[in-house]
Amino acid sequence: MWKYFLKRFLLIFPTLLGITFLVFLISHFAPGGPLNSEIAKLKGAGNLAGASTKQISQEEIELIKKRLHLDKPAPVAYFYWLKQIVQFDLGESRLHSRKISDLIVEKLPVSLFFGLSGFFLTYFICIPLGIQKALKEGSHFDFISSFIIFFTYSLPVFAFAMLLLYLFASGEVFSFFPLGHEVSDFYEDLSVWGKVKDRLAHMFLPVICYVVGSFAVLTLLMKNSLLDQIAKEYVRTAISKGLSFSDSIFKHAFRNSLIPIATGFGSNLTLIFSGSLFIELVFNIDGMGLLSFEAVRERDTDLMMGLLLAQSFLGLIGKIVSDFCYILIDPRIDFE
Repeated sequence: MWKYFLKRFLLIFPTLLGITFLVFLISHFAPGGPLNSEIAKLKGAGNLAGASTKQISQEEIELIKKRLHLDKPAPVAYFYWLKQIVQFDLGESRLHSRKISDLIVEKLPVSLFFGLSGFFLTYFICIPLGIQKALKEGSHFDFISSFIIFFTYSLPVFAFAMLLLYLFASGEVFSFFPLGHEVSDFYEDLSVWGKVKDRLAHMFLPVICYVVGSFAVLTLLMKNSLLDQIAKEYVRTAISKGLSFSDSIFKHAFRNSLIPIATGFGSNLTLIFSGSLFIELVFNIDGMGLLSFEAVRERDTDLMMGLLLAQSFLGLIGKIVSDFCYILIDPRIDFE
């Protein structure tokens, strides 16, 4: 088994090379690439007058190309970027005029704070709820909970987020929670308990949106997986030998039913680190999702590639974590 995990870890590096090389080519040849973005900034595009204020000479364009390594073939330019990465330097963001590594270190804790809270709360709710729905299939509880699940699933996350803001933060109906951001402006002046309450108030609505995003899928997956295990022969055999129904469920069927849940564990883990764009936009949370959106919108190639590298690496690690969860659930699983 250790050979399998060693192979998976070693495959991370060629996989990252393939992902980053492909995106690097697309970003450089796509319309409105880094060269056009840099020229537009120098011309003063988007100013209040609505017109360009400076003409760019061909010599200046050639200097920009040289600085961005666009005067070389794309594979050679990619090699220069890769050489920089090997030296543990993600480069500097043209948009923020800061080191990309510093930006990631600054934004990542914000996404982690909201993402991990939603991650654990999702599993904490969905697994018990899925079990109850399986054990009470066809009951009023199953019907009502299914209606709520499908109703929340049918709402887009951004629409649900705006609905929550209108109902509970706008003051039009209630004003129980703040409208957005991670903390209040007067956060530093609060006592320790006041800071805790302020954090909880700001995180409540965004975390609810994180939970709703994967709530329906995980709950129904848990329910259907457990129902599938209950119908199998080994459960009926355990009951016929004198084991109670609850013991046969929680000592045998429950553990096997967790295997499909573990499949999406790595993907959900990746979302924590990459952040959720819609949630961060609606609630004005300055996290990784918003940073990624700005990088793509402004054609900040170095920032976009740095974020892609970090998120792809975490995504591949998440897949390995999922495989490891399989073994924890059922040690008989042999990937070899």
